[in-house]
Amino acid sequence: MPRFAKLLTLLAAWLLLAAGGPAHAHAVVTESSLVHEPIKPGHATTVVLFFNADVELKLSRVFLVSAGDVYQPVDIARGQKPGELRIHLPALKPGDYAIKYKVFAADGHLTENALRFHVSE
Repeated sequence: MPRFAKLLTLLAAWLLLAAGGPAHAHAVVTESSLVHEPIKPGHATTVVLFFNADVELKLSRVFLVSAGDVYQPVDIARGQKPGELRIHLPALKPGDYAIKYKVFAADGHLTENALRFHVSE
């Protein structure tokens, strides 16, 4: 095998090993209080999200999304456990909503997603 071909083979093998190394962490929701405690209309409430990594609170943003794609920023706070995020929602009328979040994991990786939920009588 010519020397150049050997170098290319070694480079390709190194790239495959580097790509197959440990995955970088992202803050992914592992549990939500929305599953266990549906939101009742007319009452301000706190939704708790549990992430698989700690979240940088100052670099994270959460919005309540309502009908017509209306975004309303909501207050967030750190919970008692690592990765626990408390989201304070205002009193809501019956209807469909989403919690849109953009959070940074403690390691600096960005995660953006939305959790849809329904408020009913």
